[in-house]
Amino acid sequence: MPPAVIDATAVRFLFFTLAAWLHQRDADAIAYLLEENRTLRAQLGHRPLLLNNNQRRRLAVLGHRLGRTRRRSLASLVTPGTLLRWHRQLVARKWTYPRHSRGRARGLQEIQRLVVRMATENPTWGYTRILGALKVVGHRVGRSTIARILRAHGLAPVPERPTSWQTFLRAHGGAIAGADFFTTKVWTVRGLVTYYTLFVIDLASRRVQILGSTRHPDALFMRQITLALVFADDGALARHRVLICDRDAKWSRAIRDQLTDAGLRVVQTPYRAPNANAHAERFVRSIKEECLHRIVPLGERHFRHTVSEFVTHYHRERPHQGRGNTLLESRQPRQPRGRITRHPRLGGLLNFYARAA
Repeated sequence: MPPAVIDATAVRFLFFTLAAWLHQRDADAIAYLLEENRTLRAQLGHRPLLLNNNQRRRLAVLGHRLGRTRRRSLASLVTPGTLLRWHRQLVARKWTYPRHSRGRARGLQEIQRLVVRMATENPTWGYTRILGALKVVGHRVGRSTIARILRAHGLAPVPERPTSWQTFLRAHGGAIAGADFFTTKVWTVRGLVTYYTLFVIDLASRRVQILGSTRHPDALFMRQITLALVFADDGALARHRVLICDRDAKWSRAIRDQLTDAGLRVVQTPYRAPNANAHAERFVRSIKEECLHRIVPLGERHFRHTVSEFVTHYHRERPHQGRGNTLLESRQPRQPRGRITRHPRLGGLLNFYARAA
């Protein structure tokens, strides 16, 4: 036999051997899967099998390809009739054009959001007042619909709907200020010394003024600070009527009387209630976490310079989440072009990014 004939015979032999091996391998895998299905079906019993739409679709497509006779010979988890029903539903959905009602759904969602927003932002508005406001913006609904929406969101009618603290503080923010101390350990020639820093924060603008730092916050220090606060034309409390402070002994009766005589109402927070002066507490957290806890103050001059740099960064370069991530002192808006540069403070401890002029 010629060599070419021998090579062709060998190739055919190898091909058929490989095909038989692959066929046997697929047959073994199918036999295993059939036995696994029988086992699962036996454990399932008469309980219905819960499948999602994607699983039903895949089974329906594959079952339709097999045909009815072949499906009956398989130990499947569902009956052939169920597969045929799923297939018919799949075909029906393919040729059925759904009704587009998204516009109406979006309109109803917008009305619900507006009703809840108006009732929350305007505690004195009743159903009729909200109805009129909706009519102005192009929505026509009934009073019963407004009442149902408010009940679903847990909002009471007008006489029982209280004014939120957020609304109250916004209405009086320009007249309310908060004051507090924060402490800092400073290394000096005498060793580690504690400095007490007093500041005032305006609740409306979030602007902060550092009043002074001292190692001895005694009555003399507090009297000097009080005089600078209320009797100077540009004092930190010149335009305020309410001052929130804690019950620290440094705010003594004499200091509070002095502030009261200057036309200020002093409101002391309850014991162990830092949330009652939340704006001041938030500034303390910011200056400590972003600055003071990341340096070693070497002397009083270094400490005062660090605090001054942070306050400048706080007012001019730091976005504030409570004010929509904007700067307290807005800069001149620039075009969205040009190279972005970094403006570091304290050697890069604080950074501000802006486009170059």
